[in-house]
Amino acid sequence: MDAYWEQGQAGTPPHGTAEPWTGGGGAESGAGGGGAGEGAARGGGAGGPWTAETVWGEAVLDAVFTQSEIGLHVLDTDLRIVRVNPVVAGLHGIPADRVRGKSAAEAYATFAGVHVDEAVLREVLATGRSATDLLVTGRSPGAERTEHVYSLSAHRLQDGAGRVLGVVVTSTDVTDRERAQARLRLLHEAHERVGTSLDVERTARELVDVTVPGFADAVVVALTDAVFRGQDPALQSRDTVPLLRCAATGGTGAGPELPEAGAVLLPGLFGDRPPTADHPLLPASGGDPATHLRVPLTVRGQVFGAVAFRRLDGSEPYGPDDRALADALASRTANCLENALRYTREHTVMTALQSWPPPREEATRSAFDVARRHRPGGTGAGSWCDVIPLPGARVALVVGQVGSRGPRAVATMSRLRTAVHSLTTLDLDPHELLARLHATTLRLAAEGAPGSVPAEVHPTAACTIAVHDPVDGRLDIARAGSSLLVVVHPDGSADTRPLDDGPLLGGDGPPFACATLFPPEGSTLCLASGGEGPRTEDLMAALAHPEREPEVMADAVERLLAPDRVLLVARTRHLPPGELATWKIPYDLSAVATARAHVEERIGRWKHPADPFTAALVVSELVTNALRYGAAPVVLRLIADGSSLTCEVSDAGQAAPHLRHAKAVDEGGRGLLICASLADNWGVRYTEDGKTVWAELGGNGTP
Repeated sequence: MDAYWEQGQAGTPPHGTAEPWTGGGGAESGAGGGGAGEGAARGGGAGGPWTAETVWGEAVLDAVFTQSEIGLHVLDTDLRIVRVNPVVAGLHGIPADRVRGKSAAEAYATFAGVHVDEAVLREVLATGRSATDLLVTGRSPGAERTEHVYSLSAHRLQDGAGRVLGVVVTSTDVTDRERAQARLRLLHEAHERVGTSLDVERTARELVDVTVPGFADAVVVALTDAVFRGQDPALQSRDTVPLLRCAATGGTGAGPELPEAGAVLLPGLFGDRPPTADHPLLPASGGDPATHLRVPLTVRGQVFGAVAFRRLDGSEPYGPDDRALADALASRTANCLENALRYTREHTVMTALQSWPPPREEATRSAFDVARRHRPGGTGAGSWCDVIPLPGARVALVVGQVGSRGPRAVATMSRLRTAVHSLTTLDLDPHELLARLHATTLRLAAEGAPGSVPAEVHPTAACTIAVHDPVDGRLDIARAGSSLLVVVHPDGSADTRPLDDGPLLGGDGPPFACATLFPPEGSTLCLASGGEGPRTEDLMAALAHPEREPEVMADAVERLLAPDRVLLVARTRHLPPGELATWKIPYDLSAVATARAHVEERIGRWKHPADPFTAALVVSELVTNALRYGAAPVVLRLIADGSSLTCEVSDAGQAAPHLRHAKAVDEGGRGLLICASLADNWGVRYTEDGKTVWAELGGNGTP
């Protein structure tokens, strides 16, 4: 104070007063705390005269210290507190008279819980470079549950002669700003991390991971039973209370024990009723109610579940802004849950459609050993594959893919599959079947878009059909669009392009690429739906092993394909000679009796379960029909395919047999009616040399 008085006596004090300048007087004046440093700072140097500039400077300094809403802290060169203004002393609860003269680190740690980084302040003293917007946290006396955030800036003080006097630190309470930014960051993080998958339990887990520990010390997410089962949560009335089960929990390790996954939480943790948007806060099950927050997971009135947030007792209570944030987090999670359920339903439908009809492996073993693969990728690519048994022990392999994706593509795929199964009953060649399927695709486009038709509504599809006859080893292939098609021979050699690409179904239309092959028995066919195929080298490394079973080869090829593609690996078989019998029938009606005798004798030799009398009667009618209305040569063939017996009569005529319903007085016209009544199935197959009329009999010989 001696230096201060010396300075004051060197000139005329402001307004003629002899009282020392106190900056407002009282506890924040700094009396006895600063001495020479304070006096020199305001007088322009020891012994400096009072000037107009000094008067204005004193007035400004006085106004800053008494009226500013920013906290001001004056520290000397030893970082001891010289002076603080009323904002610091009052609002932040720092007792000015008790901290004056103490080091800043000690004083602020004791009275405000603020950690002061002295290294930063000493760097400001040494370099003169100011440090700005340094964020520190603290808790004011009497409000220890509420943590405040302050923005500090430090500037070096020096007199007119350039001597360093200390540091002035400004502080601003930015708690509201930082909390708002933290809430925005948390909400942004929730939008980034919640809902990354289409799994309801994983979505619940993601909400827990996002909110612990930043928003809560413990979180419990509960979902309704309907959501757990992948079903739509029904619109609930106010009187309906759904059953809630624990889906995910997480915490910091302190606090109460968390429930296990699957535990019933309503009634229980959530009381007797779930929270609602109007009443999100429920009575706490224990501890301070202000640290509990429960919000519903709802979308358009549908209850998906609820989430409970909890902070430790003694922590800062939840406020209105926290409840608004919890609502936003719950809304995001509920929307993700709804999307996951929609995906689950669509995936269930798509999987059901792509797995229909169930495979009939026993009906195709005479022609192929087949391995199937389909790894859904969740995009609804509309890929499908079928193995369809045909008359005469033949088998059709079908692989296709609709050009678009999503539920519409899967619906189109389902209708095309149905069409393929229907068209195969007509015994068409593969390229003719594709021509009919092309017409079906165009009709689907016309039905799906009346009036103006957007381009994306027109369905197009790729499809490959291969029909194998195990009797003579013939393989007829036709292709629409492009797909993976490889034929591997028993010696390990392979034909990677046995057939050119063809126009798409619903595109340019027929003619479609087709070919007839006669691969050796034991050859392997690999077919996969459209898309970019693997490298030829990798594909050959997986397929050029004829000693491997088709299942093993399918596993190797599947790893090379992208998701959502289907794969068929089939190894050809030939019908054993002991299961086939062929006779040339003389072009004379008297040969009908001989044909019946051949059939009865061969069934007995084979010990086949088919009834010999029924088979002989069917063959008699077919042979008679060929001799009367067909052309020579006439050939009778029996095929024993397991418990099924196929009777085929071929002739050179092109006239189609017609099923008639004879009158009571008619002497003829009942042959095909008898065959249709006794056989499980019958039909006509046309060839370049004529036609074949066939009938299938079951093991008991009756329909």
